[in-house]
Amino acid sequence: MQNEETGSFEASMKRFILFVVGGAIYIVIEMLWRGYSHWAMFFVGGLCFLLVGEINEVIPWEMAFWKQMLIGGAVVTTVELFSGIILNLVLKWHVWDYSKMPFNFLGQICLPFTLAWIGLSAVAIVLDDYLRYLWFDEEYPHYTWK
Repeated sequence: MQNEETGSFEASMKRFILFVVGGAIYIVIEMLWRGYSHWAMFFVGGLCFLLVGEINEVIPWEMAFWKQMLIGGAVVTTVELFSGIILNLVLKWHVWDYSKMPFNFLGQICLPFTLAWIGLSAVAIVLDDYLRYLWFDEEYPHYTWK
């Protein structure tokens, strides 16, 4: 029988593991895409992966997968906006700059990357679901497009 403290510890460890996986994967993606990354992106990527992965934990599985992708893209764009304001505008670390991209806001988010985050969210949702299934004995992933 699992007590509340043990369950809380296990839930925290699960989130920590998923955070680390997401942060590491994002660093690799950025290295492949731009040829470099910034250490802060480990935390931004980990947070995004964790939040996008929570979509199926909060919203029923029956929600259309394309809607989950849109929510994931919105979540990542929101995290990117707030992270960008802190990292780039306040701290002036110059981690990224979308000011030359079309439809940008404060140079921190832009429409082309929001569309990319929607697509990447599909990968993150499925990866998170299968990691939860394989590593943590959670429900087998299933999706609907309707």
